[in-house]
Amino acid sequence: MGGDLNAILYTVSTWVVPLLLAITLHEAAHGFAARRLGDNTAWMLGRVTLNPFKHVDPVGTVLIPAMLLLLRAPFLFGWAKPVPVNFRNLNNPRRDMIIVALAGPGANIFLAVVSALLFYVARELPSPANAWVAQNLVNSILINAILAVFNMLPIPPLDGGRVVTGLLPRRLAYRFEGLEPYGLLLILTLIFLLPFAGRSAGLDLDFFARYLMWASGGVVNAILSITGIR
Repeated sequence: MGGDLNAILYTVSTWVVPLLLAITLHEAAHGFAARRLGDNTAWMLGRVTLNPFKHVDPVGTVLIPAMLLLLRAPFLFGWAKPVPVNFRNLNNPRRDMIIVALAGPGANIFLAVVSALLFYVARELPSPANAWVAQNLVNSILINAILAVFNMLPIPPLDGGRVVTGLLPRRLAYRFEGLEPYGLLLILTLIFLLPFAGRSAGLDLDFFARYLMWASGGVVNAILSITGIR
């Protein structure tokens, strides 16, 4: 029992910092990009900050990751409180909406690359600190790759949905935006309800997890190749 508890605590200790950093930098990047492009909403609300407590969402940052971790899910992800952006204040609303949306996943890719490069430093640390730091870096690469891929799904209100909205003709964009109230329900259905229903019926309907792992795996492989960590 004690060994199991120690293993759980060790695993949690290697995920907490990577997850908080990934989510915090993602949201802060949205706010920073929006401010640079003319909208100060996030800045005035104190959301352009690396303080994780300003971005924590009880469900997306705490409950969902904890459930996935305890259920030994094949992937771990979460989300923070969305950074408020008034797109009408942007210098060029349709173009800048895309830039603001891409800033979050872009920050995750940047953090994944930095984490890979830090392996060169981790190797020089004394044992057992080097193993713990290395596992944090591995988890950082994974979680940032998954968040980048996940957020680029073309589902509003995810970043990919914002990009699609900015690219579509105005009439189609307006209709596409109308799907936003159902976006979270669709996401939770893909992650939890559909696989559960499939298992109850003896079917494998967990295609969302397979796609997420395949796409994020490709991102991870590319980062490892670029940084020479392989």
